[in-house]
Amino acid sequence: MTDLRELYPEIEPYTTGMLDVGDGHLVYFERCGTPGATPAVFLHGGPGGGISPSHRRLFDPERYDVLLFDQRGCGKSTPHAALEANTTWHLVADIERLREMVGVERWLVFGGSWGSTLSLAYAQTHPERVSALILRGIYTATPAEMRWYYQFGVSQMFPEKWERFLAPIAPADRGDMLRAYHRLLTGDDSVRQLEAAKAWTIWEGETITLLPDAAMSAAFGEGHFALAFARIETHFFVHDCWLEDGQLLRDAGRLAGIPGTIVHGRYDMPCPSYYAYALHKAWPEAEFHLIEGAGHAYSEPGILDQLIRATDRFANG
Repeated sequence: MTDLRELYPEIEPYTTGMLDVGDGHLVYFERCGTPGATPAVFLHGGPGGGISPSHRRLFDPERYDVLLFDQRGCGKSTPHAALEANTTWHLVADIERLREMVGVERWLVFGGSWGSTLSLAYAQTHPERVSALILRGIYTATPAEMRWYYQFGVSQMFPEKWERFLAPIAPADRGDMLRAYHRLLTGDDSVRQLEAAKAWTIWEGETITLLPDAAMSAAFGEGHFALAFARIETHFFVHDCWLEDGQLLRDAGRLAGIPGTIVHGRYDMPCPSYYAYALHKAWPEAEFHLIEGAGHAYSEPGILDQLIRATDRFANG
């Protein structure tokens, strides 16, 4: 049996900074690896999740020059948890600003979960700027996918966790959990806002791995993180991420000629594998890996193995 690949050793950025992207937003970025090596950009999940030190370790530091950044309103970007001028298309424009700042014509785009959504939106808008795509946990942000995770579907898999997710919402409002949470998270009651943020975020933290991961669940329940994550996520989702229903699969033809890798867990709860398979059929240039015995998180051993193999494969441009 081939040994599963794991993360590269811990690494610190060689530079960090804040980019003024307009609209009152400052975006935190960091660059890791070897200056001038194969350029890449990492797009985190959520929306509102932010980057972490382990994300730097998905790339061979000797062969990559990677830019990672906190999308508007989350992580170290400011203002924290801000919703104004914060849409999919603002983020697509931010990626282009960052590419111009780095000074490269094209770069590898790596995105997981919501990061896969944003990667597809960026690549379909600027295909000439993408040398390759690595996508994990495919999410095409359709109303059907949102209902599956936040209304009926995953609720049947995790009844005790779903009960905790329901708790902050009045029974009369549970017919549309997404909008009910959005109202709480954008309301004036800061105590209820934080309670809702933690419940929303813990639901995700407890359902993204195949087996329970207490450390991950605890991290998702931290208040500062949860507030940005839940506010930004519900803000995007009540607006269908400013995408037409089915747009990212419909426009997959714009990816023609871009090499890529799609990695998806068979038992991914937030993001049903149907959509990853549909993307595979619509974009045949990409390798497709449906990982048995895996959920959603990039840390699942079989998923991580294929992600590292993919970054290695594209390391020389």
